[in-house]
Amino acid sequence: MSPRSARLARLSRSVTFSASHCLHSKSLSDEENLKLFGKCNNPNGHGHNYKGRELVSILALRIDPVSGMVMNLTDLKEYMQEAIMEPLDHKNLDKDVPYFSEVVSTTENIAVFIWDSLQKLLPQGILYKVEVHETEQNVVVYKGEETIVK
Repeated sequence: MSPRSARLARLSRSVTFSASHCLHSKSLSDEENLKLFGKCNNPNGHGHNYKGRELVSILALRIDPVSGMVMNLTDLKEYMQEAIMEPLDHKNLDKDVPYFSEVVSTTENIAVFIWDSLQKLLPQGILYKVEVHETEQNVVVYKGEETIVK
């Protein structure tokens, strides 16, 4: 393949943010919340150092033959600052982030929040997946999929 042929690449960038929350569903009683979420239902909350990695990719992301890049990393850093760090870092998710006033602040829902926030900033159709590492052992991967609940 010649150097001018279209080559595809995936670009990934990681950020780490610290946030606190209390897992609590308004749809459940206090007893049910405690049973479901255990110590994570502590009314005083608890915190995590989340590691968020978003991966930008689809067929549209060809390596530009002039710049040699799929996207300028400086731009990606700015998008992630606006979509992830500004709204989430050193925040109480349940009290400081309006999205979580009605949505339980699970890692799954944090991944959805990050996906939706990045989708508003990135060029159309290039976000491939969002990974949120709550701990070394617990990771959520979200690719924008939706299902119809019956």
